[in-house]
Amino acid sequence: MLFNPKHDGDFDGLEAKLRRAEEVTSELMSDVMAIGCGRFHALGAATKVKVSRLIEAGAWTDAALALLVLELPRWKLRRIMQDDGEWLCTLSKQPGVPLEYDEVSEASHEILPLAILVAFVQARQLATTNVAVNSVPQVKPSLGHAMCCDNF
Repeated sequence: MLFNPKHDGDFDGLEAKLRRAEEVTSELMSDVMAIGCGRFHALGAATKVKVSRLIEAGAWTDAALALLVLELPRWKLRRIMQDDGEWLCTLSKQPGVPLEYDEVSEASHEILPLAILVAFVQARQLATTNVAVNSVPQVKPSLGHAMCCDNF
């Protein structure tokens, strides 16, 4: 399979490799899946086969979007546009919120699937670093009785 557990989450190195790439290859997709897709190995066999077939067929854009949906279900594709020969891809946690209030991941590249993958890696890195900041503290229920102490 394409998953290689020897990689340990070097997001900066992966992003640099994607930015330098001149074309998408199955080896590059394997690196993305190994470094940026921590959940991929835990998915069902049917899902893995679907992504593998997209990669084998050379459907790079579809494979990149499938990885986004599988790995970062809270992140949505907000915008894809081409300007002066470069693709700009914006991923968002809350696409209905104005950009200045939303947490976004933006990337550009001459090749569309690579722009999506760079934005994906940035979003994955944001999701990894912001877990503790965005999580709600757990409160244990009290066993005693609650009562109001207001003076009326």
